[in-house]
Amino acid sequence: MNNVTFEDFISLVNAYNKDEVEKVTKAYEVSKKMHEGQKRDSGEDYIIHPLNVAYILALMHADGDTLCAGLLHDTLEDTPITKEEIEKLFNSEVANLVDGVTKINNNMHIFKTKEDEESANQRKIITGITNDARIIIIKLADRLHNMRTLEYKTPFKQKENAIETMEIYVPFAGFLGGYRIKNELEDLSFKYLKPDKYNELSNYKKFTLELNRDLLLEMSHNIKSALNNKNIYNDIQIKDKNIYSIYKRMNNGQLIDNIHDMLALKIIVDNIDNCYLTLGQVHSLYNPYNSKFKDYICNPKPNMYQSLHTTLFSGEKLVQIQIRTPDMDMIAAYGLMAYWYTNKGNARDVMEKDLSNKFQFYQSLNQINSMYDDNKEFLTQVKSEVFSDRVYVYNSSGEVIELPKGANIIDFAFKSSPESARHMIAAFVNNEFVPFDYVLNNKERVSIITDRYTYNNIEEWEDKAQTSYAKKLIKKNNI
Repeated sequence: MNNVTFEDFISLVNAYNKDEVEKVTKAYEVSKKMHEGQKRDSGEDYIIHPLNVAYILALMHADGDTLCAGLLHDTLEDTPITKEEIEKLFNSEVANLVDGVTKINNNMHIFKTKEDEESANQRKIITGITNDARIIIIKLADRLHNMRTLEYKTPFKQKENAIETMEIYVPFAGFLGGYRIKNELEDLSFKYLKPDKYNELSNYKKFTLELNRDLLLEMSHNIKSALNNKNIYNDIQIKDKNIYSIYKRMNNGQLIDNIHDMLALKIIVDNIDNCYLTLGQVHSLYNPYNSKFKDYICNPKPNMYQSLHTTLFSGEKLVQIQIRTPDMDMIAAYGLMAYWYTNKGNARDVMEKDLSNKFQFYQSLNQINSMYDDNKEFLTQVKSEVFSDRVYVYNSSGEVIELPKGANIIDFAFKSSPESARHMIAAFVNNEFVPFDYVLNNKERVSIITDRYTYNNIEEWEDKAQTSYAKKLIKKNNI
């Protein structure tokens, strides 16, 4: 089952944060004692699960309090220990984190139905990030290990967990930029939801990689030689594509042979200047497919992802190349969760600051949370507006505005400049005039024309607006 040992875990922690070894060892001993006699569905001692969760967190270089909470995350729910006792043994940070990932207890019969209880707990998971970003990170690590060991659950539980993972945990991992976790959660869920399709695409991917391995190795050798001649540090790796993303492309009508990033190389260089110099070198070796070039270094994705993407012709094959620095690579793998690695010492403060200022989904989540008291209504709105497919459009200054699929000009106006929305007299998309209920598409350029002497009767827009934020401002007339 490839479970890690306590020695594996402590060795990893010791490598990046020796000062926390004593505290996390204590947390392990407390967790082991509290879970003594408890077994997982696999028949293993229960401590295996929190230990693996903590190990996943340690791979992100998580701080000591987060590691302790990972080790203790099931103790409030499954053992007699109390939050006050955890605080006394460790500190309030650890106690609050463990409490944040613990399900609401129904012993007091506060819920009328099981569905009400599940809705309340899902809301607690989703909104936990507004209290402390580390809560959802622990939950992602928890869910990842549970999905890795899902084979021991009943078929019904497997599908139930896979659906919940796709609905909540996969979007969260994507919003936070944790593609390594997102991709694995998608594939593990897909494996149980559509096993035949999963196996078919898994075999096809293996076959394609084996068939083209020599081509990729030759390209890697040629690029490495060119970069070495320019004294550019480089680390070149064959990049794997997750199975569910192949399925999504095919589901959207794309032929599997036309997926341009099925074959890919990742090139790590030591600084941003060398990213662009490397781009020049690969383009001098192989002709680029120009329409597939993306500069995510100058224009990062909303989840802070940065990299250069270019697709090259190599014989009759297309091969995608991704070029980035080591820090960008860590961010690409773990997103916000990599801040422990890239912002040593003040990672939590930077997490909280960037969540508020740079991660657009976070603002939408806060807005919906403030508008809906009913848990089921809250979940419905979050799933349709935040966890749905997204569109990314540009405003007149070239900034990227993130909106839910189906959003229109009204939603864009309130999201990009609420104080100007009431004075909007016209809108243009890609330099063409459009009505205010025009539904936006990816990569469109949107310009709003305003007149400060014009005051629209915005109440008429409430039914046309798609986002909670726009509806809230229209209803409250709070602009």
